[in-house]
Amino acid sequence: MLPEPVIEMAPQDPLAGDPTIRWFNGRPVRPSKTLRMRVTAYSPDARSCGDSADGLTATLHSVETNNSELVAADPRLLPYGTMLTVPGYAGGKIVPVLDCGGKIKGNRLDVLYRTHDRAKRWGSQWLTVTVWSYADGKPAENPRKLR
Repeated sequence: MLPEPVIEMAPQDPLAGDPTIRWFNGRPVRPSKTLRMRVTAYSPDARSCGDSADGLTATLHSVETNNSELVAADPRLLPYGTMLTVPGYAGGKIVPVLDCGGKIKGNRLDVLYRTHDRAKRWGSQWLTVTVWSYADGKPAENPRKLR
């Protein structure tokens, strides 16, 4: 007589069915906190960046990284590589902190726009931004590797 076959069930994906899960850079993320911030905008030209208008962010990324949808923050509050959603920016997509600025201190954030005119239209707004964290239990990557 043959032994009965052993049927093993695949483990359930702990992230399946979690409506807060989104994806960024090929990995699952979930909201971890919200912050009230003063959000302004800048463009990658001399009118916004002065002598630093070389097309590179503080993390040495091209300003075209992530389809030119990235933000500048105070790295003491939001370290480089932090993932955010900013109401009204980037169609609600998650964007990385890849830059900083001389006037961006504390609860200030600067969203990047391709043109100075578009950045000026953004103005200055107080918004509640969402910070996202990886949900797969693996450590965050070095932001210099984000492309």
